[in-house]
Amino acid sequence: MKFAVLQFFSWPERRVDLAMVYARALERIEIMDRTGYDAVWLAEHHFSDFSVCPSVHMLGTLAAARTSRLRIGTGVSLAPFYHPLRLAEEVALLDILSGGRVNWGAGRGFARVEFEAFGVPPEESTSRFHETLEIVLRAWTDQRLSHAGQHFRFNGIEVLPKPMQRPHPPVWMAASSDAAIDWAAGRGFSILMDPHSAAAEIGRKRRRYAEKLAAAGFSEAGRDIPVARLIALDRNPEKALAVARDGAEWIVNSYLGAQHRPVMQSGFTPEGVDPIRRYIDEVILHGTPAAVAEQIQRLRDEIGLDYLLCAPLSHQTFLLLTDDVLPRLG
Repeated sequence: MKFAVLQFFSWPERRVDLAMVYARALERIEIMDRTGYDAVWLAEHHFSDFSVCPSVHMLGTLAAARTSRLRIGTGVSLAPFYHPLRLAEEVALLDILSGGRVNWGAGRGFARVEFEAFGVPPEESTSRFHETLEIVLRAWTDQRLSHAGQHFRFNGIEVLPKPMQRPHPPVWMAASSDAAIDWAAGRGFSILMDPHSAAAEIGRKRRRYAEKLAAAGFSEAGRDIPVARLIALDRNPEKALAVARDGAEWIVNSYLGAQHRPVMQSGFTPEGVDPIRRYIDEVILHGTPAAVAEQIQRLRDEIGLDYLLCAPLSHQTFLLLTDDVLPRLG
């Protein structure tokens, strides 16, 4: 099994200087590089102290400079908010500066405040995402690029630099809804699976992806399909539960609050269900290192989990993951 970290840059209650948030994250990334993690995936968000990282490509350059083997993932580049040529340039530059260690994850976003602030009509999110993705991939492989689409037009542009990895870095699509899964599978893209769905729902979505991929003539063999899970750990299970509860409240009150209400879907929690209780009972892996290792093993057996994208809800959780859980699971 591969292990990676989905690195958020949360600033709860703005208790510390913001520079400390980045310093602590970079310290974690250096530890990941030394202790066997496969990758760090950097989360891009805007206009929220849930995660203050508006440029995963800039942060990725600093992470690459402090590591030697860890792969640098974008989890994700929010493609509709970029000009596609600029996005192609930035990711290609990061790939070169990291020595060919980029994992490119792309998504279309969902937070209302981001679409409103960037002036992107939500109804255009899908078409902009698909067109931007097409342009980025062609910019990396075509010597000169011409394009005439719904949102962008240019003729004979030489996009430089080209990525170090050929034909381009490995690519993943963030896919939470059935429609997104079907679209990605139908085009042979690998997917990133979200940290907000319950384990049973993740299993259903993964089976759907495999079926749609096969129906389109593609094979799942050899693919990495990272499954993101929120994790709270402590040697005292009651303290781990408290961390899980705090994390659930933080997510619900900031990330899923009124300001950031999703524009693509009704929300991550079914109507009539207490969202905090749902996160604690169905989404977050929490408990002692031994208990969480058992939960991860169960996911491996039940849904074929082979790439765990950990989202630690505390620094203590990250340290226990590194020192206790990973060695247990090999």
